[in-house]
Amino acid sequence: MGDSREVSVPVVDGGLPADVIVPSGAVGVVLFAHGSGSSRHSPRNVAVAHEFNGRGLGTVLVDLLTAEEDERDAVTAELRFDIGMLAERLAAIVDWMAAEPTLGRLPIGLFGASTGAAAALVAAAARPEQVGAVVSRGGRPDLAGSSLSAVRAPTLLIVGGLDEEVIVLNEQAKADLGDIAELRIVPGATHLFEEPGTLDQVADQAGAWFTTHLRQPHPA
Repeated sequence: MGDSREVSVPVVDGGLPADVIVPSGAVGVVLFAHGSGSSRHSPRNVAVAHEFNGRGLGTVLVDLLTAEEDERDAVTAELRFDIGMLAERLAAIVDWMAAEPTLGRLPIGLFGASTGAAAALVAAAARPEQVGAVVSRGGRPDLAGSSLSAVRAPTLLIVGGLDEEVIVLNEQAKADLGDIAELRIVPGATHLFEEPGTLDQVADQAGAWFTTHLRQPHPA
């Protein structure tokens, strides 16, 4: 039997809603940092989380904005690009996970998409002893800025082959990340990986990355 529940993560007033699934015998747990206009109920996020669960990885899908902030962001689009704030919340959630009874024993990975990938990398740089691996899906790691050189966790950058501008940005970020990073291109995929079979490739490659690196100690 595994553990599946909805929780309120107490990192802001009123908490942030999250869906937690931990399969029996889990080897690690992955915190999702979704991008703009998405949520923990996004079919893409849920599908990837299901793949991870099948590999023995726990998942924490959380909305990084409160309901009020989400309504404001839908109009202004300002908060989704506030990488510093999003990263602070991710780091606070990592701290909560480390102290949570069912999650605290598990190595932690971060899975970020779009601007959420930048926030995940900043959080990984801020929590080098807790974050064991990072995967970016169609991400904007360039928005992590100077934090890239401080990331110690093995990082996989996955980009769609038709997402040409983002490929260039990821190539630049890979150079800043150094030897810990690997860039993989999914042929025929656009930014959201909506083409048939492309999201399956993301889930497969990301799942393999996490199960490999969350089993191994990483240099803090």
